[in-house]
Amino acid sequence: MRIRLDSIGCRLNISEIEKMARDFVSQGHRLVGPGELADLYIFNSCTVTQPAARTSRQIIRQLRRGNPQATLVVTGCYAQLSAQAVEELGADLVVDNQQKENLIQLLAAKGLLHEADPIPPVLDPLGFGNPKGLSAEHTRAFIKVQDGCNNRCTFCIVTVARGAARSRPVAEIITEINRLVEAGYQEAVLSGVHLGFYGHDEGHPNGLRHLIQTILAKTDLPRLRLSSLEPWDLQADFFEMWQEPRLLPHLHLPLQSGCEATLRRMGRRTTQADFSQLVQAARATIADLSITTDIMVGFPGETEAEFADSLAFVEKMAFAKLHIFRYSKRVGTAAATMKNQLPAPVAQERSRHMHLLGDQLERNFRQQFVGRTMPVLWENSEPCGYALQWSGFTGNYLRVTTQTLPEIKLRNKIIETHLIGLTPAALQGKLTRI
Repeated sequence: MRIRLDSIGCRLNISEIEKMARDFVSQGHRLVGPGELADLYIFNSCTVTQPAARTSRQIIRQLRRGNPQATLVVTGCYAQLSAQAVEELGADLVVDNQQKENLIQLLAAKGLLHEADPIPPVLDPLGFGNPKGLSAEHTRAFIKVQDGCNNRCTFCIVTVARGAARSRPVAEIITEINRLVEAGYQEAVLSGVHLGFYGHDEGHPNGLRHLIQTILAKTDLPRLRLSSLEPWDLQADFFEMWQEPRLLPHLHLPLQSGCEATLRRMGRRTTQADFSQLVQAARATIADLSITTDIMVGFPGETEAEFADSLAFVEKMAFAKLHIFRYSKRVGTAAATMKNQLPAPVAQERSRHMHLLGDQLERNFRQQFVGRTMPVLWENSEPCGYALQWSGFTGNYLRVTTQTLPEIKLRNKIIETHLIGLTPAALQGKLTRI
């Protein structure tokens, strides 16, 4: 059967769609991409912001119009919260987030999954297809280890859409990672809605630490990376694990605001002092550490003084990269009922200022590594005149580009690379060996 998988949104959505891809291919089905007709379309939707919900609706319409005869299945957070709207847009089946992990069995039970396509599938060298939304060229896999969240951040609709926190068994995760290593993957990213809460639902307050240590002990995975971690889940001794070089020196610690008054309205369980101490402890322990964060502007009630406070604290923290969001009113959240909702032009202007700061912080961080030689996992390439331009990432998540002759293939190789300068969006590297 010809199957197309599409996904937008968070890394957890990516990890889910990647797992579906591997499962479908293992059963002999063919994955197709844009421009190829499919018998079955599966879309993993998002609704974290109003623009994300709007994009989800647009994609559903496009998939429905693209092949009216195909079966269209929609899952994900937008489908969870707006099932009737998804059906009205033309979905044949809406699958809620609780059933998503058993999607293949559900489709088979409903008679929607036919025999595998007799045409040999078009696979990449690692044995998997390449549907839209998957990580670049299958060098890095996103592994869902946890779902749901028990936090009550006042702006967040994801806790409603994903439900209570729940963790996958360690043994199941180890099995999945070992299969990926056998298939040639060089890196895995542990993902979850509330990753730092891993194991807590099973009564294991050090569950994430145990999971990481078990992965490092029981797999030969060359590189292990963590996705977003809430700062209040971490203690200073957590960072001692980074003595193991396979655990990559990058932490994404979502701050959301650098103003304590705004943080309280957001329901965020951190303060400037707590966050600053955590960052200092991490940097003191982990060499070459890259710390990135999420920042929201235009939250209800955010005054000019509060925004200035947030801007100053973000600058003080010297993040390697900012992921900046304008507040998006989501029905069903506490923030949606708060007074003093800010006009869009105010939020847009604050976003502009925060982006200017973010660009400067990113340049400052990247500049520190010019002249260094660091291992880079090379992922993808594109023609550049008579050469190929490759891009990849260092362990601390710096994007690096280099050029080679067309016959030289770097994909999925970890190569020591001399960083010789800055481009507008990346570091420029020169290979020290091939």
